[in-house]
Amino acid sequence: MRTNEDNMAVVGTPRQRQADAVAAHAPGDHLDLADVRRRLKAIFVGSIGNLVEWYDFYAYAAFALYFAGAFFPGNDPVVQQLNAAVLFAFGFIVRPIGGWLFGHLGDHYGRRRALMLSVLLMCFGSLLIAVLPTYASIGVAAPIGLGLARMIQGLSLGGEYGTSATYLSEVADEKHRGFYSSFQYVTLIGGQLCAILVLLVLEQLFLTPAQLRAWGWRIPFAIGALLAVTALLMRRNLHETGHFEAAKHIERRESSVRALMRYPREVMVVVGLTMGGTTAFYTYTTYMQKFLKLSVGLTDAQTTIVTAGSLLFALVLQPIYGALSDRIGRKPLLVWFGVTGTIFTIPLLHALQATQSALTAFLLIAGAWLIVAGYTSINAVVKAELFPTRVRATGVGLPYAVTVSIFGGTAESIALWFKTIGHEQWFYYYLTGVIATSLLVYVSMRDTKHDSAMHRHE
Repeated sequence: MRTNEDNMAVVGTPRQRQADAVAAHAPGDHLDLADVRRRLKAIFVGSIGNLVEWYDFYAYAAFALYFAGAFFPGNDPVVQQLNAAVLFAFGFIVRPIGGWLFGHLGDHYGRRRALMLSVLLMCFGSLLIAVLPTYASIGVAAPIGLGLARMIQGLSLGGEYGTSATYLSEVADEKHRGFYSSFQYVTLIGGQLCAILVLLVLEQLFLTPAQLRAWGWRIPFAIGALLAVTALLMRRNLHETGHFEAAKHIERRESSVRALMRYPREVMVVVGLTMGGTTAFYTYTTYMQKFLKLSVGLTDAQTTIVTAGSLLFALVLQPIYGALSDRIGRKPLLVWFGVTGTIFTIPLLHALQATQSALTAFLLIAGAWLIVAGYTSINAVVKAELFPTRVRATGVGLPYAVTVSIFGGTAESIALWFKTIGHEQWFYYYLTGVIATSLLVYVSMRDTKHDSAMHRHE
């Protein structure tokens, strides 16, 4: 028998909502075909915008090896990458502001409006990087302008995560919520993969390394701006979620942050479950490209191929783990990540640093993703299931953004700093310690699949 929660998850026309209400009382526990189509369409449109935003954001990380010298003068490539990584981290510093701002918009004015505004802001940030003059042209104003563009992108992404996680979780039906919401990280990783693939195509087919360093690095940002406009047009047709519609009639006199403070335990759970997962995620995505080049010693082409292959493997894992969580619960997967991450992170990274084989490097990173996917595949739905509707977008986005700014956004900078002072392996212990801290939260928290706040529309 379909629940009221299933019935409220997708909103179309009033006639569609009426049909859903009738279907909710029909015998059988399967979803009708029209209902499935509406859910899949909403998830696809919501996800494709997420992919574009993350492509735009990670084009910076993917092409930093080529444009760092254009904005940061000097002869030491490690120092140049460290400077670029600091600006990458700067994009994370403003993400809590984006999480608060777009969370407020999503909780008070609708998920759809917040999603449209976030992708528009990302378009502007990417376009600014594409046309920004270099240090040779305008001096110190060049890295300042790059920092401004990263700030704009950070605001956008800070809003995108909480709002899209909320939207995908609310659109999904109860029995498949883990599977459907896993597509947030499918598209998140897909955005990174697209950035790497653009790099691979430019490297192998069109431009020389000298051309990429001179001007070719601008191409992915121009592509990103155009894709963001396309995503904006697609999001115009998104339907609002039934959860928001059901809670819309409630009078909201207080701010979203003040309302969120009524759920201090849930906020701290979001912080605790995120810190280990986000540090591991950014280690095996943004930092791994630099690690393969600067520490393992792979060529530019090998680095790009191994990075792209590992991201593709990670992408495939997300819906598999998400579907598994619908059967066994969310908590076992989080505990899996915490335990195996604590045990195997140090030996994995030691083995990776010691290898000289691109194939071995890929297999080791793939092994790491078998661990990290226990977090990435379900973290969005777990956070959404912690909060009631009226504070869900803020509850998912704001504490997550704060935690990512502190731990995820700084992972690459910390790792490169340890390398510059001759103690690169200290980062392995740092990452292990952060994962072990999150493990304590995973063990003590409730399993949100069996104790979810998604049915609360207050």
